[in-house]
Amino acid sequence: MKRIPGLSIVVATQVLVCAASRAEQALPNVVILYADDMGVGDVSYGDSEAKIQTPNIDRLASQGMTLTDGHSSSGVCTPSRYAMLTGQHHWRRFHGIVQAFGKSVFKPGEFTIARMFKKQGYRTACFGKWHLGWDWDAIRKPGAGGKDKASAASYDWTRRFPDGPVDQGFDRYFGDGTINFPPYCWIENDRFFTIPTKPVIKSRPLAGGGSFRKGPMAEGWNPYEILPTVTKKTVEWISEQDGDQPFFAYLAFNSPHYPIVPNKEFHGKSRAGYYGDFVIETDAMVGKVMAALEEKGLADNTIVIFTADNGTEKFAFERLAKLDQWSSGEFRGLKRDLYEGGHRVPFVVRWPGRIKAGSRSAEVVSQVDLAATFAGITGYKLANDEAIDSYDILPVLTGADYSSPLRVATVQNTNKGKYALRQGDWVLIDAPSGSHSGEPAAYLEHFGLKVYPKDNPGLLFNLKDDPRQSKNLYQQHPEKVTAMRALLKRYVGGERCAPERN
Repeated sequence: MKRIPGLSIVVATQVLVCAASRAEQALPNVVILYADDMGVGDVSYGDSEAKIQTPNIDRLASQGMTLTDGHSSSGVCTPSRYAMLTGQHHWRRFHGIVQAFGKSVFKPGEFTIARMFKKQGYRTACFGKWHLGWDWDAIRKPGAGGKDKASAASYDWTRRFPDGPVDQGFDRYFGDGTINFPPYCWIENDRFFTIPTKPVIKSRPLAGGGSFRKGPMAEGWNPYEILPTVTKKTVEWISEQDGDQPFFAYLAFNSPHYPIVPNKEFHGKSRAGYYGDFVIETDAMVGKVMAALEEKGLADNTIVIFTADNGTEKFAFERLAKLDQWSSGEFRGLKRDLYEGGHRVPFVVRWPGRIKAGSRSAEVVSQVDLAATFAGITGYKLANDEAIDSYDILPVLTGADYSSPLRVATVQNTNKGKYALRQGDWVLIDAPSGSHSGEPAAYLEHFGLKVYPKDNPGLLFNLKDDPRQSKNLYQQHPEKVTAMRALLKRYVGGERCAPERN
């Protein structure tokens, strides 16, 4: 066979180009790191004067984009998690959290990003806090109910435990369910890994306070082990990935949610008490996941998102008074509130080669937007009844051309009948106040705020000029109030927030 000079070089070059092209087109892995009750002001972002130093989250931000106007769907836990996983605002279905022994919030076969990823060829795994309900009737013994719900003897712990993560699109689950809700034990996939046999939890004194609801507990259960254990399980699962198949990992931390249980090695690491120490331990767990990706050579093709379900707990008032540390940063409010501090959360996205390192965006984005964004990245065609409130924010992340503001409007809600609508710099709170738990006099005085009267018809703020929401402009802009309230009514009445899809 006659050899043509230079042909082998050409062929080899073409092979390398094709291989590079395939590498560029390879579907990225996705990792969501979800903190619990963390304020937007709890991340240091390189500020050496911050009372809580978060070097790993800071590094993630330096390698990706910080979304400074990023929001959860709700000011409490369950609704935000549901909205993020479905791309649909929680208030279309419910408002509150799943209580102890509560049923699943999902409808059978409902769209979730985990199901979507699986259809696109991904391995999927969930670790840590679920708090979206289970089918307790499937393991409850005949005749058990009412007050017996809190009894270990009322359940057959050897049965399959349905309607949890593995029934919502995850191949793998390992976690504790919810740290301060029974049962206090480990759950693996759809089975109990440790069996609750004790009638009620009794733990050693907690570092930073907090309590546990009455209910069954497994022998030797230790709340201090939750954060490091769920992180370890995540790292182990990532280490099993070979790079031949993309994966989606959702690690839902129990921290810095009450009870505040930082391990001893983190005590005193912050200048914000045990709460700050718990944030620092959370940051250390972020570092372990990032290190696992780097050690496996997966970091360059993995989207990593760090965010939280809502703002910090009301104990932040005490930290402000004693330690001069305010978890909501320049914003008013905290967990459960319609004010910004209730739902404006840390929001960092890293995707090497696609998202500019160290970039920042002030675009208003919501966690419901992750569904449409992931669909666009993976080539999944969303049906019109899927992720109906989700916008594709990839143009924001990559710096591509888009018309700002991207979202027509964003709805915030925690409690039934009380909503806020964000449009551009303006936010309408369609309620007498944006506070749920009340605001101490010392806090109001510290920031020069006032309590609005109970008969107040509503609140209107310009966040660009007044991020602390101290100047109510409701009476000065009646036309804007009318227009925003009409749009809010349409959304709450059933209209989708995201545009119709072709």
